[in-house]
Amino acid sequence: MKNTPFTQKHIALGAKMAEFAGYNMPISYSGINDEHQAVRTNAGVFDVSHMGEFIVKGPHALELIQRVTTNDASKLTAGKAQYSALTNEKGGIVDDLIVYCLEENKVYMLVVNASNIEKDWNWISKHNTGNAEMHNISDKTCLLAIQGPNATKILQPLTEIDILNLTYYTFVKGRFAGVDNVVISATGYTGSGGIEIYFEDRDGAADIIWNKIFEAGSPLGLKPIGLGARDTLRLEMGYCLYRNDIDDTSTPLEAGLGWITKFSKDFTARGILETQKREGLRRKLVGFEMIEKGIPRHDYEIKDFSGTTIGKVTSGTQSPSLGKAIGLGYVSIAFANIDSSIYIKIRDKLLQARVVKLPFN
Repeated sequence: MKNTPFTQKHIALGAKMAEFAGYNMPISYSGINDEHQAVRTNAGVFDVSHMGEFIVKGPHALELIQRVTTNDASKLTAGKAQYSALTNEKGGIVDDLIVYCLEENKVYMLVVNASNIEKDWNWISKHNTGNAEMHNISDKTCLLAIQGPNATKILQPLTEIDILNLTYYTFVKGRFAGVDNVVISATGYTGSGGIEIYFEDRDGAADIIWNKIFEAGSPLGLKPIGLGARDTLRLEMGYCLYRNDIDDTSTPLEAGLGWITKFSKDFTARGILETQKREGLRRKLVGFEMIEKGIPRHDYEIKDFSGTTIGKVTSGTQSPSLGKAIGLGYVSIAFANIDSSIYIKIRDKLLQARVVKLPFN
């Protein structure tokens, strides 16, 4: 297993560790529910340095990004970021990602899922016919996500940059905790606000930043958070997790990602997705909450009243914030409307659930 620059810190803090995307990662420290509530009510720090980062630069950089992603990156100006997806020739999702515009029309950073780094690199490279300059900086890039309603207030003393008023999906590059060239981004995977910081672990930067964050934050209740709570937090928001809710066989339209699919430009699978939109979807990813007692899990079957299979659960949990069982899953389009009754097969029983609007509340 690979380690991040923070692995020994997690172990020293008593984290429950496990393999994730080839890395030795913290799953929980004080418990998933406790960590979840810390982020929802105050602030928490996630080590997500396992994520992948690519730099795409040069006169053909934007052209390449436009070709392989579904969103319209030409709308980005320096200091702005955009959620997007890579699609394959059949319309399936190669990965979901964030595109950062470092220099308009010239330099971009793509942040991809840890388990897809090699796959995404090969896919983008395959379409790089204009010879855009590409650099895989994943191994030397640290990424910490400090999330929660009080995150920026806790961290503001560590930088002269005004992070309290950083607009959602914008970023700045500057000095943070005494370290230069830190990208501070108003993004995250929790729905509770906060920032994500990208930096190179040079001259002990990882130790310096980690220690200063907790020196400033520990007295104010800032906690380290594991991947377990990251999953429950994102699920409450209805955010997709690659390999669970989206993959090479699901299209952006089926996954409810039509808002990042722009037909105003040409991109891989545009024709297939235009056809799918015109002819109508056969299935759709929906959020649902359990009416009867039971917790839905990945790959559980979804049935109709008569017991006919109409889909499959992709993610599910007992929501720490809401106190009820919730899930995401693909269902036949006839059952995708809000308030539709569906049934989850749990231990040979069909337990009733209801399709609800996302995010869960």
